[in-house]
Amino acid sequence: MKTNLVHTALFGSALLTGLITLQAHAGEMIYEPLNPSFGGDPFMGSYMLNKAQSQDTNTDPNTRDIDRLSSTERLIQSLESRLISQLLSDVGDPSNDINQGSFDSDEFGVVVEDNGGQLVIRVIDKLTGDETNISVGGIFNP
Repeated sequence: MKTNLVHTALFGSALLTGLITLQAHAGEMIYEPLNPSFGGDPFMGSYMLNKAQSQDTNTDPNTRDIDRLSSTERLIQSLESRLISQLLSDVGDPSNDINQGSFDSDEFGVVVEDNGGQLVIRVIDKLTGDETNISVGGIFNP
């Protein structure tokens, strides 16, 4: 029993001595960024963006989700858009004698006016009372 204990102690001390005297061989560590914003590979940009978007669980509470709209609401939006586009075309067309037009909905009102070749669009938010004026010149010839 004493010989096994002596052999174990000798083996343990030889192993410990071998580990202590063993030289470490390591190469130089060089940091290489992955993110192209910090000097990484520019081809990693789309990969990193896709990874970030797949992990993103945040949603903006102020965005209007098109899926929440019923088919009737989507139809109304489409018709309003088409009517406003036609209003802009009619007022801006120099061959027409129409110099002003308006469109009203429950949420907003739009007034379009041609002032000598400058198209002035006034949008009034009926819910908040805010008014936005847009002036575009040089597009239509009077």
